[in-house]
Amino acid sequence: MKKIAIQGTRGSYHDIAAHRYFEGEEIELICCTTFEDVFAAIRKDSQVIGMLAIENTIAGSLLHNNELLRLSGTQIIGEYKLRISHCFVCLPDEEWDDITEVNSHPIALMQCRDFLQQHPRIKIVEAEDTALSAEIIKRDDLKGRAAICSRVAAEHYGMKILQEGIETNKHNFTRFLVVSDPWQVDETGRQTTAEKNKASIVFTLPHTEGSLSQVLSILSFYNINLTKIQSLPIIGREWEYQFYVDVAFGDYVRYTQAITAITPLTKELKTLGEYAEGKSNV
Repeated sequence: MKKIAIQGTRGSYHDIAAHRYFEGEEIELICCTTFEDVFAAIRKDSQVIGMLAIENTIAGSLLHNNELLRLSGTQIIGEYKLRISHCFVCLPDEEWDDITEVNSHPIALMQCRDFLQQHPRIKIVEAEDTALSAEIIKRDDLKGRAAICSRVAAEHYGMKILQEGIETNKHNFTRFLVVSDPWQVDETGRQTTAEKNKASIVFTLPHTEGSLSQVLSILSFYNINLTKIQSLPIIGREWEYQFYVDVAFGDYVRYTQAITAITPLTKELKTLGEYAEGKSNV
């Protein structure tokens, strides 16, 4: 049985992503309040695997998770891209006219802005988690409250779905990373070297003209495709940045050659993980 630490509770999108990534395997969920707690669970038990959101096609990157990942010392062993579809749910015996307030995570509320604007009389209240909002409403029998969450959460907590697919943009995907203690990668990893076609790296650069363009030129020469580049300021070092880069490649040997070639041009280059690119579920 695999032990999977997630941020959120049962029925959350992290829960859905974990079960779909490890489909057909028996897993034990470790539900954590924060992403810091996910990494703490891995430090406490090296057998624990973490599942964490890293970016959304609408909301963008979860910048703090990049930094947590770098500092944690864990390795990325996989990714999963989950189609996010939100439901408007309430207690089983209530109807539209009973609802005066809706609770959900701020990002979920943002993703359903057009739907919520159609119901201006309903008060919008930010909450810690999508699924937890549904759980609390059902547990405490909170009349007049609705939650925005997944269909899985609605069914798990016995909530009524008043409307489904309320997200503004139907091309709404969240990319999740699967992370492991580096000493357990061989045990928990699912891909061979031949199957790996993506990597995540982080590095700093000297504050000199053209330093980034040199790195990008070398990656291009080796036919390495940049799928994401994100810069974060280095605290205490004004105007210096760390670059978080995702690359895709068709030839593992050329990828390793490219990393060797750019290393002398960078400072503190670290490979966060090499893995097989996740497919987008629909």
